[in-house]
Amino acid sequence: MTVPRTVVILSVTAPQVLPAAALPALRAAEVVVADETVPDDVVAAAGASRPAGASAYVPLHEEVLLTTDAGHWSVQRATAVITAPAPPGSALVEAVAVMDRLRSPGGCPWDAEQTHASLLQYLVEECYELYQAIEDDDREAMREELGDVLLQVLFHARIAGEDGDPFDIDDVAGDLVAKLVGRHPHVFAGSESIDTAERQERRWEELKRAEKQRESSVDGVPLGQPAVALAAKLTSRTARAGLPPALLPEGPGVGEQLFALAARAKLAGVDPEAELRIAARRFAETVREAERAASRDGLDPHKLDAEAWDRYWPR
Repeated sequence: MTVPRTVVILSVTAPQVLPAAALPALRAAEVVVADETVPDDVVAAAGASRPAGASAYVPLHEEVLLTTDAGHWSVQRATAVITAPAPPGSALVEAVAVMDRLRSPGGCPWDAEQTHASLLQYLVEECYELYQAIEDDDREAMREELGDVLLQVLFHARIAGEDGDPFDIDDVAGDLVAKLVGRHPHVFAGSESIDTAERQERRWEELKRAEKQRESSVDGVPLGQPAVALAAKLTSRTARAGLPPALLPEGPGVGEQLFALAARAKLAGVDPEAELRIAARRFAETVREAERAASRDGLDPHKLDAEAWDRYWPR
């Protein structure tokens, strides 16, 4: 049985991309054929033919075969096999397909029942788990938690595609691309010169303010975020707007005191949310130390009274 001289295996997720390494073989070939897995536009661009019954077709030795089937019978017998590398982001296409399968009829009942509102708790939880992985510099956990955050994006975009005013993951990605290009004119348009991160941050805010037609320096601040983060965000916004630090809230109330602490930490260049989390995690570890010490003395760490807590508390 004769076999093709060269088999070119195209990417399943991006079959329209011909690998550069295949171009010499395509130019030199007397005949190029493509099986049924190859899109019509690629067949035309490669000057290929698609004989009837291509999957069973036995090419001549002078031919190049195009396919997306890595298990094609001719792969093991060809003189040369050229495989197109998967383009960056190709796994994202597969992730979208998996999410679609889970949400579609015959998929997962739990996934099918979820709404934007029911998923909110998971969105917040996954973001904080990623936050902790970054704090801990745990690369393995960071990779996993980034995937969990990505799942939330895919999930919400899939649900949005079913609404009365639908949009999907491609709309989300397209809007993001437009935003990034529009807010980086010095990179994509070459119309500006920005040489420092500080200047870019100021320019970003200017472009965003004009784009969204904001009337106030605090317009667009998400009020649903944690209190310390909210205070820090309001402070950074008003500081850029020129608000004097003396006008920051002061007062006898706990809320005013916490706002002032968070605001002044932000102005000092310290992330108040991170500082509070560090203090909270330090406190949690101190609690564990006291419980371990009590346990070593034979006490149940879950049933300590005030006296025991005081006795075992690290000083």
